[in-house]
Amino acid sequence: MGRILLILLLVAIAAAWWHLRKKRGNTPTESPATRSARWESLLERDWPMWQRLPADRRSTLLERLAHFLERVPFTGAHGLVVTEEMRVLVGAQACLITLGNDEYPFDDLHGITMHRDEFVVEETVEDEDTGVVTEGYQTLSGQAIESDRIVLSWKDVLESMRRQDGYNVVIHEFTHFLEHTRPGGDRAARAALESCLAELRDAVDRGEQTLLDPYGAEDITEFLAVAAEFFFERSPELRERHPLLYVLLRDSFHLDPASWEAPVALPSKTQD
Repeated sequence: MGRILLILLLVAIAAAWWHLRKKRGNTPTESPATRSARWESLLERDWPMWQRLPADRRSTLLERLAHFLERVPFTGAHGLVVTEEMRVLVGAQACLITLGNDEYPFDDLHGITMHRDEFVVEETVEDEDTGVVTEGYQTLSGQAIESDRIVLSWKDVLESMRRQDGYNVVIHEFTHFLEHTRPGGDRAARAALESCLAELRDAVDRGEQTLLDPYGAEDITEFLAVAAEFFFERSPELRERHPLLYVLLRDSFHLDPASWEAPVALPSKTQD
């Protein structure tokens, strides 16, 4: 009798498992069109740049975004739960700066780590004149690590993308990533870029108020990343006040954002 009950129990379990598997198999998957519509709604709400993009650029961005999110894993630090909203908004800005090129440039990107707010990292600084090495800590809103991982503060991501004021942590760090993974370039363009950097340094030394963040005067790498932020977010001003720099970036990114519609900044709002 006990053996019969055991057999009946196993049969019942097998039947329940088969029913559940069949039910899951019949669950309709989300269509790409439905997913894109949801993403568009999110981008329309939180990203002023989306309103500037021409229709063909929007379509390309959504295609690249889908590919990006399929291949690049996101990790939340210190218990932060990474939502679809975070992934879409970060991914869209990363894909924005690639729209002028055909190839997929993120094969070497192993992942993105998201912090709720600014994060602290160890820092080692060597004095070029004395050779003295100083160790300490630095608070950051974003960081590109060894050309394979990017770390971001979600608070800074959301606030900077909504303001459209020339500070954008995603564009900054992904420009670093592209520069690290795609070295080289035209020597004449490099020399012209260094000339633009020298102009910024001279203006900072004179105590002038500059369009570009003075942080860009630190070195050529930071100058390029800072310039890229203004190129996308305040492109008409950059073109007017620094025409050579604008042309260099236009030819590098193969994009002309100054020709797109004027941006409309959204009210500042921080979300967890």
